[in-house]
Amino acid sequence: MNRVVRLVEVAEVEEVIEDNVAARNEQDAVTAEALNAEHLRMAEAILFAASQPLDKKALATSLPDGANLDAILIELQSIYEQRGVNLVCIAEKWQFRTAPDLAFLLRKEQPEQKRLSRAAIETLAIVAYHQPVTRAEIEDIRGVMLSKGTIDALMEVGWVKIRGRKRTPGRPVTYGTTEAFLVHFGLENVSHLPGTDELKAAGFLDAIPPSGFDVPNPTDQLAPDEDPYEGEEDAPATGSADPHDAGELG
Repeated sequence: MNRVVRLVEVAEVEEVIEDNVAARNEQDAVTAEALNAEHLRMAEAILFAASQPLDKKALATSLPDGANLDAILIELQSIYEQRGVNLVCIAEKWQFRTAPDLAFLLRKEQPEQKRLSRAAIETLAIVAYHQPVTRAEIEDIRGVMLSKGTIDALMEVGWVKIRGRKRTPGRPVTYGTTEAFLVHFGLENVSHLPGTDELKAAGFLDAIPPSGFDVPNPTDQLAPDEDPYEGEEDAPATGSADPHDAGELG
């Protein structure tokens, strides 16, 4: 009797397994039907051949009408997740990059680049988290006067740009980070900057921050009191003082 019961149980288990396999195969068939294999190959080739990261608009113009771009990108990410190169989204653009754990294979000795000063690093952090921010606001946050060449050095590196003008007396220029900043630090956009928990884990914040402390929410969109920068001819040149300082301090 027990043997008969066991045989029945085994048969039931096998039936459940077969049903699950059939359901999985059916789901795979539906996915394969929704995702054109040729479109997948085309997107893969385009991304491999691109010398620069591509946004969805650029990819869509190179693919046939009706291509399911979102599904293609998700599928490619899944395919390359465990490979030597990964498909990643940086600054809202897509590109293949060497897997982080294999980066050591591609390292080579290079002359040491000029390091940013402590003041420049602090200024970069303030611009990143408080953008849009003026020179006077940077000085107010740091509590010290800003050296004339600090922002110029960050602009020369390509990580900081003039992004607008504030609607206040003197019309001071506002600063923000660039796409090169996002690419260098591997961020999809400025909202992906480390928050309180990440900063604590990295040791940059005390376990219990001061009362009232909060990490700002930066944005690359124009603020309500900010006008877009039109690239006026009197824009500050790299290595020179900002000609708008007087207006900002006034």
